[in-house]
Formats: sequence, C-alpha cells, structure tokens
Amino acid sequence: MRSNKLDFATLTTPFEKDHAPYAPYSMYPRPLMVRESYLSLNGSWDFTVINGSAHKFEGKITVPFPPESKLSGVLRSIQRNDVMVYSRSFTIPDNFNKGSILLHLDAVDQTFVLKINGNTAGTGALPYLPHTFDITALIRDGDNEITVSVIDNMDTDYPYGKQTAKRGGMWYTKISGIWQSVWLESVPEKYIEKLLISADTEKVKLSVVGGEEAKTLSVATPYGVEEYSFLGDGFEFSPKNPRLWSPEDPNLYYFTLKCGEDEVKSYFAMRTCGITEKNGMSLLALNGKPYYLHGVLDQGYFSDGIFLPATPEGFLNDILKMKACGFNMLRKHIKLEPQLFYYYCDKHGMIVCQDLINSGKYSFLIDTALPTVGPRHGISHRASEKSRKLFFEVSDGIVERLRCHPSVCYYTVFNEGWGQFDAGGCYKHFKALDSTRVWDTTSGWFKTKHTDVESDHVYFKKIKLKNVKGRPMVLSEFGGYSCRIDGHTFNLTKNYGYRICKTAHDFERDLTALYENEIIPHAKEGLCCSVLTQLSDVEDETNGLLTYDRQVLKISPKRMRKISDEVFSAFCGSFGGDK
Repeated sequence: MRSNKLDFATLTTPFEKDHAPYAPYSMYPRPLMVRESYLSLNGSWDFTVINGSAHKFEGKITVPFPPESKLSGVLRSIQRNDVMVYSRSFTIPDNFNKGSILLHLDAVDQTFVLKINGNTAGTGALPYLPHTFDITALIRDGDNEITVSVIDNMDTDYPYGKQTAKRGGMWYTKISGIWQSVWLESVPEKYIEKLLISADTEKVKLSVVGGEEAKTLSVATPYGVEEYSFLGDGFEFSPKNPRLWSPEDPNLYYFTLKCGEDEVKSYFAMRTCGITEKNGMSLLALNGKPYYLHGVLDQGYFSDGIFLPATPEGFLNDILKMKACGFNMLRKHIKLEPQLFYYYCDKHGMIVCQDLINSGKYSFLIDTALPTVGPRHGISHRASEKSRKLFFEVSDGIVERLRCHPSVCYYTVFNEGWGQFDAGGCYKHFKALDSTRVWDTTSGWFKTKHTDVESDHVYFKKIKLKNVKGRPMVLSEFGGYSCRIDGHTFNLTKNYGYRICKTAHDFERDLTALYENEIIPHAKEGLCCSVLTQLSDVEDETNGLLTYDRQVLKISPKRMRKISDEVFSAFCGSFGGDK
C-alpha cells in the first residue's frame, strides 16, 4: 500500500471536499449524446481480490476510482494473476420502459467479464475505450446483480501509457480495474446508436446510425431555433451567419435530434484546423488563418484518484488555470480522458493535441538516452503482431471517440519511439481515418517523411530548430524545470526534473528567460507550436506549473499571461493570423 511508505506523502486536492463518496461522477457521462433515461452505477461496490485460492482483499471500493488510488478506499496495488471481482445490486427505474436496457462500462483496465444475475453479458479487452452491452434479456423484476471480473497483468502488448508496475522518475503508479463510469440507459426498439457530426466554417454534416427513418433536428442559434426534418441517415445544413469556434470565442451550437420514440441532445462547433503557407513558411492554421498553439504537456494524473480527479471540477480547474496563464492548448500525453474533459475543452476554448497511447516494450537506452544526446535516426523497433493489432484497435477507437470534439485539432501517433513501428504506414492509416486533423507521426525523434509537421523535443540544450519545407515547425516538448514546494510534494526523498529551481521565484525567473531567449525568437521565425513540460507535478516529477495536489500554482498567472502575450505578438507580428 503506497501510503504506508515513509518516503511518500498523501496529498489532498481541493476537490476532495466536494467528493460525494457514494455518488461520484453522477452526471451524464456522454455529453455528445445525452438521453433523459439514465442511472449511474458509480459509488460503493463489493470488491474482492483473488489469486488462485487465496482471497487477498475483501471489502468495499468506490467506483470509478482504481483500487491503487486513495479515493477508491482500497489503496492496494494489484499484482499479475490477481482477479478483481466487483459486484453490487441495482433496481431498474420506473421510467426505463422504452424497450431495451443498455449497460455502459466506460473504461476498464485490462480485460474483463461482465455478468448480470449470474449470466455472462459480455467481455472486453480494450483498455481506455468504452464498452456497451444490451442486457435487456438478463434483467429481472426487483433487485439485479452485476458482477465485473477484471484481470490486469500489465501486458505491454496492450496500450498502457505512463503506467508501470515499478513507478519512479517519469513513470507513474499503474492503475487497474474499472476507472471510468458504469451506467445504464433505456432506449426504444429502434434507437440512435451513434451520431457523427462534422463541420467546417460553412456547413455541418450530420450522420446517424440507427433509429427510425424520419428525423427532426432542432438547432439553437443566436437567431432562434432552426428546425429541419429529413429522412435517412445523413443530412447537411448551413446555420445562418456561422459563428466560428476558437479558444478566444468557443461557440457551441446545441441541438436536439428526435427519431421516432428516441431523442438525444448534443452539440457541434464550426471550425477548421490544418496547415497554411505564409511568408514562405508552413504554419498551423485555425479557421484558415495562421495560429500559434501555445500549450503545456498534460499527463492527466491526480494525487487522489491517479487517473481521475476527485470530481470533474479537477479537469475544469486544470483547463481554466492554464487559460488564465494565457495558454490555448493542452497536449494530452499518452492518455485518453473521460468525455467530460473534452467537453470542458470544447466549452471553454482549450485546443487539445491528443496523443495516441503507446504499447510495447520501452528501452531507456534506445528510446531516451541515445536520442537525448545525439542519434535520432536509424534506430528501429520491433513490435509483435499482437501489439500492432491492439495499437490499431485502441487508436482507431480513440479517433472515433474524439471525432466530434472541436477542441481536438492535432494527434500524435508515436512519442519518442515508444512502441514505434512502420511510422509511414501508420501515418497513412490514420490520415485516411481522419483527414480533418493535423497528424504528428513521430514526436521528438526517429522521424519519418510521412507526417504533417516537423516535431522536436529539446531538453538540456539550447533550442535550435530547423525549418523543413512543407512542414510546420513544432516544439512538442521543452522545459521540464523542477521546483519542489514544501508540503505539496509526493516523493519526500527523490526528485525528477530537467533543471532544478530551488524556489518559486527562481522557477518564474528561469521560465521567463527560457521563453524570452528561446521561444519568442523562434516564434518570429515560424515556430507555430510549443509545449511546455508540464501542467502539473506527477509523483516524482516536480516540473509542473501546478503542484501534484493542485494546491499551488508556482508562477504568477499575471506574469505567465504577459509571457503568453509576447509569444503571440511575436508570431502574429511576422505572420498575422489570430492570437
């Protein structure tokens, strides 16, 4: 148990006071397709950990927090061959009378078997992605029993991100089991199974899977409700005087879609992201104009829930504090979040550069040490057929899940070579899957010509970037300056960072100098994206703008906002476009 070790501190975030232990994350978890019928199964479950004939743990767990976290109430590391058995009872609400009952498991790590009233309802083996099961035939009157049996053997053929069984340095505590919402909804016999909304600066295309033939669409606009009726599974329309989405004006159009007995609420935004040419440079563009992505690396780890904050306010706090510092982008680093996170980014105007999630063996020598000091080309990786297959399955699911979020403008396929294979083939696959976003095939090193951008990581050295014709210049990681704040540090004896700042004053001074001396001059010359490491401290790492418990911001927001304005002014002074 992590908290019993003397060299680790138990850190409390500001959101724990609002955490309702028996009903966490009780809001509707799918903001892009909301129904009236909804029952959250989050909260207290019976929880047993079995290894062979041995019962290693019997007690309660608070879902959806992983058992390794403080908020779960378990705070226990799950070992290979452990079987986690979750169970609880539930009663179907009276308003669940439309036809079918769907059960959603939004994320389980790694493999699971679902049973309802002792009968197998389904299985799952894609961590990070949601699973939906029709359990209508298994439901009975009165109390029903749900059981989810999970195994997490940390099989590295599965995408796993920054989690590891032996945490330390830039590797973090692994999580296991259920780590996103479990919930039920009632749907009619013919129901809307999926919505796909794509939009540019002029028109919107709506694609519908499932439901009755006749549909009615009601869109709320500044000029009143625009209503459309159509038949079939596709419809295009153009709102009057479209108001485009951007971080400066994150306008969302909310709508209702009625389809026979089914009705869902959703939203869309009008915007484009891509690449443009200006003054002989290839630049990132938003809505057709040069645009500077000024961002921070966002690992998505929290001191209390590890993969989740105590409440969704934790996500919102990160987004709004970075906005207050002048940032307009988060690079979501090798992790997929619940949809609520992306909705908050859509709503509040924070661009997301989304990483796909690496799998396969990691080599410190090949993936980090050698490329940091010199060789960044010609090193090949071998990925098993199983890891390749799982990488595509999970990655395709991520792209599908995020396709309708306007905040998601940019994807990274491979980060610093972890699990990298057939980079050119992967670029072609994903670009064909979603051509409306920018694709960074190899962030950092081990580069390929099959990519939309020239993407570099620079630590320990002075930043010197080269312009490559046809590719926007992206600094996808830099900084990593470490500053420990007493009373807000997870590891009391060890520290990890790329430059030590003894005080917050030193941290602000050195960070200011880094931007003024190295980022701003490059912005004048065509650098159009920079990603500071990082948003928050994570375990041993103390290189965040925020402490791991989100209690302390190490730099004055006013000072950081001034730096941000100088970055935007340098870029716009050379290339125009919007801030």
